[in-house]
Amino acid sequence: MIHIVLFEPEIAQNVGNILRSCAALNAQLHVIHPLGFLLHSKEFKRAMMDYDELMQLMEHNSLQECLEHLQGEVYYITRYGMKTPNEFDFKSINKDIVIVFGKESTGIPKVILSENINRCIRIPMHPKARSMNVSNTVAIVLYEVQRQLDFQGLSSVEVLKGKDWLLQ
Repeated sequence: MIHIVLFEPEIAQNVGNILRSCAALNAQLHVIHPLGFLLHSKEFKRAMMDYDELMQLMEHNSLQECLEHLQGEVYYITRYGMKTPNEFDFKSINKDIVIVFGKESTGIPKVILSENINRCIRIPMHPKARSMNVSNTVAIVLYEVQRQLDFQGLSSVEVLKGKDWLLQ
């Protein structure tokens, strides 16, 4: 199982988009309080559409509580990471994969990153770019993990309209 953990997310629309990516790419979404928005706000509900029917959003009071609950192999996404996602062998992991993303304004606290420097991942980007939108970052990393796992549990054909829809 892949777990996406959002450390104190601040923007409802980002979390809604991430929930949709997690539902589509077969991952469980966790949020760490405090949040910068209400989970029942219209912005959040609009961003997640009806994808909450595909999965349940898990809430935690602290990152430590969340990680103790999950007991998986933990990785941290940060612009300060020294390895790219493809430098990790996710296929060789025999337990849950947990990927932590920081809050939009300040990321993951430095003390946490410093203690886990060998598990910090950076997405390569233009040298003058400071960061990427967190919902885009989740999609990129989650897709790379699923690619390495051979898209386990995902459909490679269109199911709703049928795999031959373009030929009709």
